[in-house]
Parts: sequence; C-alpha cells; structure tokens
Amino acid sequence: MRVLHVEGGARLYGGALQLLYLLRGLAARGIDNHLACRTDCELAVRAQPFARVEPMSMHGDADLLLIPRLRKLIARTRPDIVHLHSRIGADVMGGVAGRLAGVPVVHTRRVDNPEPRWLAAVKYRLHDRVIAISAGIADVLRGAGVPESKLRLVRSAVDTQAYAQPCDKAYFDAQLGLNGAGSAAKAAQEAVTDAPVIGVVAQLIARKGHGVLLEALPGLVTRWPGLQVFFFGRGREEGALRAQIAALGLAQHVRLVGFRDDLDRLLPCLDLLVHPATMEGLGVSLLQAAAAAVPVIASRAGGIPEAVLDGETGLLVPPGDVAALQAAIAGLLADAAQRMRFGKAGRARMLAEFSLDAMVEGNLAVYRELLSAGCSAWKDSQG
Repeated sequence: MRVLHVEGGARLYGGALQLLYLLRGLAARGIDNHLACRTDCELAVRAQPFARVEPMSMHGDADLLLIPRLRKLIARTRPDIVHLHSRIGADVMGGVAGRLAGVPVVHTRRVDNPEPRWLAAVKYRLHDRVIAISAGIADVLRGAGVPESKLRLVRSAVDTQAYAQPCDKAYFDAQLGLNGAGSAAKAAQEAVTDAPVIGVVAQLIARKGHGVLLEALPGLVTRWPGLQVFFFGRGREEGALRAQIAALGLAQHVRLVGFRDDLDRLLPCLDLLVHPATMEGLGVSLLQAAAAAVPVIASRAGGIPEAVLDGETGLLVPPGDVAALQAAIAGLLADAAQRMRFGKAGRARMLAEFSLDAMVEGNLAVYRELLSAGCSAWKDSQG
C-alpha cells in the first residue's frame, strides 16, 4: 500500500509529531509512505527514514496553486490513499487534488473549533473519511453535519518509552539557564528550599490560555517565592505575554523558553504541567506529561477530559476561571503525595490506552476499509 501524506504546518508541534509517529509505525508495517510538506519544515528532515519526502511550496488557506502541485505529485507517485494531516490549506486543496485525481482521501481533524454547517457541507464532501483524534472533536464534526458514515475515531498517542526516564536536574538547570551566575531565577530558587516548577507546553496563541495562568500566579508566588514557570513554545502572542508578565511583576518567575525538541528530558523534572486552554482537540502535551508521570491541571474544554481524568490523573477546572485554576495549582503544590498518585496513574493510563501501536493500527484500519470497499478510483482508472 502506498500513502501520500500531506502536512502544511511549519513546526514540529503536536500534529506534526503525531504524523512522524504514524510514518514510523506505517513504515515498520511495510507501508510505502510519501510525504508532501513545506520545504523548510523540521518534519521534512525527521521523516526521511520513514517516508519519501516531497518538499513543496505551501502558502496557507488561500494557496489555490497547491491544487495543481499536489495533483501533479499524485500523478507521479500514484498513491492508493491521500491522507491530509492539517488545515492551513491542505485540508481543502489536498481534498480537491485528490478528488480530481480519483484517489480516496482521508483527513485527520485535530482541532475542536466549530465550523458553519454550510462550510462543513462543502469541505468534508471532499473527504472519504474524517478521522477525529478525540470524541470531543467527533461531536463537533457531527454538530456541523458531517455524516456518521464518514467519521472515525483514532486518538493521538504518545511515545511512552521516551518519557519513562527520571529527572536529570543538572540537565534541566543547564538547558533552561537556572545554573547561570547572577541568574535572577536561580537566586529566587535558592532563597527557599521549596521551589516548585510548572511547565506549559503549547503554542503561544490566545486559545491556549497562558494569560489565564499568568493572572493566577501572583497569589501563588506569595506562598511559593521560588516558584518557576516555563512556557515551552512559540507563537504570535509572545509579545503580549511578555508585556503581561512585566505588568504583573512576574519576570523572576516566568520564562519563555521557545520550542524544545528535548521535552522527553525536561518534562520529568516538572512538578506540574498546566494547560489552561479554552479550546483543544485533545492535547498531545498532556499525554506527554502523563507518560512522564507528571500530574496535569487543565481546562475542561474540548477533548481534554479524554486526556486527563479529573481526580485520577490530574485536575480539571472551568476554562478561563482564574480563581479555580489558582486553587487547583495551590492544592497540588501543597500535596506531594497526591501529585505522585496522579503521576503514577497517568503513566499507567498512557501505557494502557494511548500507545503508538493503537494509533498506527487505527489509521491503517481506515485505509484498509476504504480500499476494501473499492474506493480507489485512481487504481480503477489505471487498470
């Protein structure tokens, strides 16, 4: 079986990382993967052992010329399936190209934002199957009128083995600058023995809720003067967040450390992962934290309740509720035993329910379903 995957994102964030896992798993099962992606993306480099990478120009939702570029690629590679892994133009332009070429099209939906019914009626007509990575996303799609016959649920997964390592505090401090001479952050930590560390792993965009956490922090740093908070990720809200940090007097407590590809070594050193998103498809960082046995506090939004079991692997709070978020963080920071229980339960759940094998087999089942149903118009047309 040959599959052409299309990913329009520029960064190796959650969705692209899931695609990398999928490519690796499919290649191990003998699938011939081709990957169309941006010429300058990290995925193009990381995917080379598992796919034939086809770099091309991709310019977002208005890039109509992506259609002939993808159609030409389909004609050359002759895939059995076209699998679209992102929006940013790939979902629509890739769907049109697949339809014109007569190849069955699968689209993976990773976000839970609602779409008008008229748009969904046009857009998802281009796709033979739509894979939702959470039940919450599937509900959104149903609400937009996507027929049940097209919907399939295949949850995102986490490389549990990669995150199953103890905290290397020396590495953590060296990488995040906490052992530098004269560091204000280091001085704040050394001022007290009880200095908890919180992480947020998400793009710096409004719906991830970083600002809500910042509003909750002043009351927490009064109680824990050495508290350190790290924002892992990049995004258009960086300037606004830096201004908010300064206005709240949190410069010694909050650091924006950018995108990191060593989260498997950094997450085990966190006391908590906090994810105050107001919208979320599932939350790959929540799975990563749980795999590292780190308890999670997150919003009860989108597919997050599928990633975090409230009261079992972490705590859920209403989206945007500063007081509730502050109370949840304070409660867990004060209770090391509860943090340990949540962490152990989270890791056990990742091993049982969010394995890479289950995710790969779920996608492969969708491919086989389409081909067994005789949906490959391309193969029919080619004889």
